[in-house]
Amino acid sequence: MTELLLCFGLLFAAGAYFLLADALKLPTLAVTRAIILVSRTGKRKTSHLDALLFRLSAWLAEKLQLGDYYKRRTAAMLQSAGIRLTPEAYTAQAIVKAGLIFSCGLIALPLLPLLSPVFVLLAIAVYFKQIRAADEMVRKKREHIEVELPRFVATIAQELKATRDVLRILEMYAKNAGNSLQSELFITIADMKSGNQETALLRLETRIGSTMLSDVIRGLLAVLRGDQGTVYFEMLAHDFKLLEIQRLKLIAMKRPGKIRKYSFYMLACFMLMYMVILGMEIMKAMGKLF
Repeated sequence: MTELLLCFGLLFAAGAYFLLADALKLPTLAVTRAIILVSRTGKRKTSHLDALLFRLSAWLAEKLQLGDYYKRRTAAMLQSAGIRLTPEAYTAQAIVKAGLIFSCGLIALPLLPLLSPVFVLLAIAVYFKQIRAADEMVRKKREHIEVELPRFVATIAQELKATRDVLRILEMYAKNAGNSLQSELFITIADMKSGNQETALLRLETRIGSTMLSDVIRGLLAVLRGDQGTVYFEMLAHDFKLLEIQRLKLIAMKRPGKIRKYSFYMLACFMLMYMVILGMEIMKAMGKLF
């Protein structure tokens, strides 16, 4: 009886979905997959599940009402992370993924009551992971940029001895910069050419949100306003070099901890090998005795 009710519920849900999709004139899954494929240039292929998630997220995004502060903050975070979604669509996507997992828990409730709380906890974990995905991408991007800042500051200190053209300095360094910093520099250079240079540098500082980069931007703004800036960037390069040495020391201190667990694995393997050999010899001796 339970199996019949489950099959009836699934068939009824599928039929209701197709009727509502036709009544609301929703695009087909093929059209939705094509749209996702265009927006994911160079990334993995899309599936029917991705298309379904995209359609449900697009429908829910129209119903969401976000606060102004949260909307501005999320939009800036998505832009910095390179995610081409609106804040409503990004939030709706997290809600839809968590909601589908929660729905699976409700379906499994009559059949596997003890397993339903697992789906609830999994839905909560997926929601928070998805809603923080862009923030995590921005954090990793910030770390990559901060790793490169000592070399960037040292280059600026050397270039300022020959020229005070900030735009030219950024253009020359952007050609050999790392991927994360290079993309941000290209955006800033285009912004400086099309508008106010000081405003473009402040936008770069806002997008990244790094204290180290804020010190660099402060020095570049001073150069734009007429300051020489050479001494400032030489001192800043010295401070950043010390920070880089401290960071490398922390990485070196963490390495033994990562290797220690493999040392325990090797020790366990050696002990197991000797125990097997010792056990085989004991069994042979027991056979001779009896």
